[in-house]
Amino acid sequence: MGAGMTAPDFRIEHDGMGELQVPTSALWGAQTQRAIQNFPLSGQRMPREFLRALGLIKAAAAATNAQLLLLDEARAAAIVEAAEQVADGRHDMHFPVDVFQTGSGTSSNMNANEVIARLAAQRLGDQPVHPNDHVNLCQSSNDVIPSAIHVSAMLVLREALLPALAQLTQAFAARESEFARTVTTGRTHLMDAMPVTLAQVLSGWRTQIEYAQARLRSVEPRLLALALGGTAVGTGINAHPQFAQGVCAQLQRRTGIAFAVSENFFESLSAQDAAVELSGQLKVLAVSLMKICNDLRWMNSGPLAGLGEIALPALQPGSSIMPGKVNPVIPEAVAMIAAQVIGNDAAITIAGQSGNFQLNVMLPLVANNLLHSMTLLANGVRLLAERAIAGFSVNTERLAEALQRNPVLVTALNPLLGYERGAAIAKQAYAQGRPILEVACELSGVPEAQLRHLLDPLALTQGGIKGAPGRGG
Repeated sequence: MGAGMTAPDFRIEHDGMGELQVPTSALWGAQTQRAIQNFPLSGQRMPREFLRALGLIKAAAAATNAQLLLLDEARAAAIVEAAEQVADGRHDMHFPVDVFQTGSGTSSNMNANEVIARLAAQRLGDQPVHPNDHVNLCQSSNDVIPSAIHVSAMLVLREALLPALAQLTQAFAARESEFARTVTTGRTHLMDAMPVTLAQVLSGWRTQIEYAQARLRSVEPRLLALALGGTAVGTGINAHPQFAQGVCAQLQRRTGIAFAVSENFFESLSAQDAAVELSGQLKVLAVSLMKICNDLRWMNSGPLAGLGEIALPALQPGSSIMPGKVNPVIPEAVAMIAAQVIGNDAAITIAGQSGNFQLNVMLPLVANNLLHSMTLLANGVRLLAERAIAGFSVNTERLAEALQRNPVLVTALNPLLGYERGAAIAKQAYAQGRPILEVACELSGVPEAQLRHLLDPLALTQGGIKGAPGRGG
């Protein structure tokens, strides 16, 4: 190179379709470059969790191929080291392929193969490493990408989402014990109903999250089954008969998760039913969180013209024009997460139907939306536990005032007075804005001490039949 000349900013790579220019600094090769040119669509890259799973799979595959004597030890060791670097996130900038790409995810699989091959070749120096012949040995995009979806989903589920849900249930349980004797007005149809304790309200929320945990765990057996070994169409062409079992053992060693060979590769390649099932359970969780967040927002509303029963932690100013205004920002953010998850699930549902004959052809969309939902939910649930549930305070005076004037308390007198007399007492108390006890003393003929016992709000939260002769009242 002559004086004053600089090295070109690209190199020439080739694949089965010919030559093309690739940036000199890029670790990827020709097929990745074609994907960059073919899919300038969203600017969204495949999620970090998915790239981690790809790296783990490639490392497990190389180690297994070495054990099966299909790959020499030097190449295998170099591939394993490079793949582990990919799994650790050290080369994420070299994974530029758009989410909206070829439906099999071949571009992302080849992206991984090319990056890993180049890193491995750099380590070996004089020994070439081929993306297809060595890194992709015994594999196809058609079994790698479905497996990466399962592996990444299991990792996020075990490491992030389930622990976050456990934290939220613990936060609910801690506040339950604190509010076991704190009574509030129950509501149905957004209208006053019989009393409940705040502990009972919290127990309902806690159980929703506990059920969500159980639902998510119930999906695990289908997620643990991997398509690896099915290669192109499910027959296992060009894969060693012991390859699939070996890769699952390697993955278990690396992750601590008991991945297993799919019972039927034709199902695992052509369908995404396990991913659709998981997404459905994420949607149920999103619905639960939306209900909980809306309850929190209603209870926090005010502080003067709303319910004002609780005060969520004040985290930031709530208005650019109204000084002193504070909004329930955490429940609002988590409610938006819930809405996004429900939308992601709708797209995954459509994608799951796109298994044409032997292959599903919306795999990158499934991977992206599934991991997006899981990550959002894990982050949102932790935030809800730490910055809303753990720190809200209760306006006990407001609760007591509403309870005292709640005409629906007269329900407890039904066994003693009958529905019609009770309704008359409730209507008069409401019309006159007087406490139900006061009106009942005038109209029922029942001694005040007995009425106080029957209308005790805390006692009414325990259920049962009150006041009727021979019924334990």
